[in-house]
Amino acid sequence: MIRFDNSYARLPNEFYARVAPTPVASPRLLALNTDVARRLGLSPEWLRSSAGVEVLAGNRVPEGAEPLAQAYAGHQFGGFVPQLGDGRAVLLGEVIAPDGARFDIQLKGSGQTPFSRRGDGRAWMGPVLREYIVSEFMAAMGVPTTRALAAVATGETVWREHGLPGAVLTRVAASHIRVGTFQYFAVRGQDKALAALTDHVISRHYPTADGPLSFLEQVVARQAETVAQWMALGFIHGVMNTDNMAVSGETIDYGPCAFMDVYHPDTVFSSIDRAGRYAWAQQPQMAVWNLAQLATCLIPLMGERDTAIELATKAVHGFAPLYQDAWLRRFGAKLGLTGKAETQPLVEDLLSLMARQRADFTRVFAGLADGSARFEFSDPAPFDDWTRRWQAHSPDTNVMKHANPTRIPRNHRIEEVIAAAVADDLAPFERLFAAVTHPHDNRTEWDDLAAAPQPQEVVQQTFCGT
Repeated sequence: MIRFDNSYARLPNEFYARVAPTPVASPRLLALNTDVARRLGLSPEWLRSSAGVEVLAGNRVPEGAEPLAQAYAGHQFGGFVPQLGDGRAVLLGEVIAPDGARFDIQLKGSGQTPFSRRGDGRAWMGPVLREYIVSEFMAAMGVPTTRALAAVATGETVWREHGLPGAVLTRVAASHIRVGTFQYFAVRGQDKALAALTDHVISRHYPTADGPLSFLEQVVARQAETVAQWMALGFIHGVMNTDNMAVSGETIDYGPCAFMDVYHPDTVFSSIDRAGRYAWAQQPQMAVWNLAQLATCLIPLMGERDTAIELATKAVHGFAPLYQDAWLRRFGAKLGLTGKAETQPLVEDLLSLMARQRADFTRVFAGLADGSARFEFSDPAPFDDWTRRWQAHSPDTNVMKHANPTRIPRNHRIEEVIAAAVADDLAPFERLFAAVTHPHDNRTEWDDLAAAPQPQEVVQQTFCGT
C-alpha cells in the first residue's frame, strides 16, 4: 500500500493533463531498490508481489494516486519549444516519507500522454537500466539526484531503429518541477499561474525564501553545488536543456549521460550534442544560461521591471563565486587539501597534464592516495614533478579516499550490462549495481570494474533512448 498526498494535483488544471499509465502485456520485475523503498516507507515485499509489480508497470493505479502528466516548455540546445511536457512519463502521486520528506513517484516509459508529440510514450530496457545504475551511483556519492525505485520489463517490443525490449522505470524525486515548468507559464503571460507555481515550489523546496528573488538566489546556490559535484566526478549530463534542470537542485533526466574515461575538458558523448554545447567544461556556463531563463520568468513577480531585472541579474551572477567555492572544495577534497590558495593551481596543472597525456580521470584521482596514479601517465616525469609540489602541502589521504570513487559506471560496462539484460541475463547488472553503489569498497572481485576500457571497448557516443 502507498499513502499518497498529491499537492501538485491540487494546483490548477493548466499545470498538467490527467492521464493514467497505459497497461503493458506481461510485466516482470527486473530490479527493486529496497533502500529507496524503505526511504519512502514502502514495503519491499509488497512491491515484489504481483500486485506491486502491476503498480510499478502501470497496469494498476493504486488507491490514492492521481496520475498526471506535467506541462512544461523548454530551451532544447538553445532553441525554445513552448510546449513539451511529460511525453512518456506519468506522475502517480506524492508520498510522505517516515521522516516527513515529500517525494514524487513517477513511471517513466508508461505510455502516451497529451504531450507525446507523436511519440510512443515508451522506453526500452537500455535507458531504463542506464538511469537506474547511474542515478544510484550519484546518490551513493552524495550528489543530489532523482532515485530509481524499480525497473520492470513490459513484455512488449519498443521500436527505435529496430525492435527492442520495453521497460518502465519507477523514478523518485523531491519533485519533477523544472525551469521549463516556469517557462511554460511565462511565455503564455499567465502571471497568476506563475505566482501559484512559485509559491508551490517555495513551500515545497525553499521554505526560508521570502519571495521570488530569494527563491531564485537559493536555486542558484543549489545548482552551483550540484554542478560542481558533477565536475568532480567527470560526469557529463549530455542534455542540459531547461526542461532537464530541476528547480529542486537534483540531477534529473539522465538520458545520454556519461562519465569520462580519458580526460579532456571538451569531452562530449551525446549523439545529439553535435556542437559540444553541453561538453564537460561547458556545464557551469550552461547552468548559468538556464538560470538566466528562470530569472526571466520570475521578473513579472518581482515588482517594478527595471529594478526586478537588476536584482535578478545580480542573483544569476551570484552563481560564479558560489560555483568557484564549491569547485575548490570538491577538487580540494580530491587532492586531500583544504587551503584554497594552493588548490586551484594544483588542480589546474594536474588536469592540464592529464589532458596532454590522455590519462584516465577517475583512475588518476583514485590512485593519488596509494601512488598508483603515476602509472596512468605515459611520461610520468611531469607528474612526478607535480607530485612533489602537491605533497609539500601534506594532503589528507582519508579525505581523498572519500572524495574519489574507486569505480564509476563506466560507459562500456553499462553497455555490457544492457546487452546481457536484453538476453535475459541480469547478473552483470546486479554486479555492476552493487559495485558502483559501494564506490569506495576495495573488493578484489570488483577490480575489473575499476579498469579503464580497452581500445575496442571505448564508447564514443551515448543516446537519449527516445
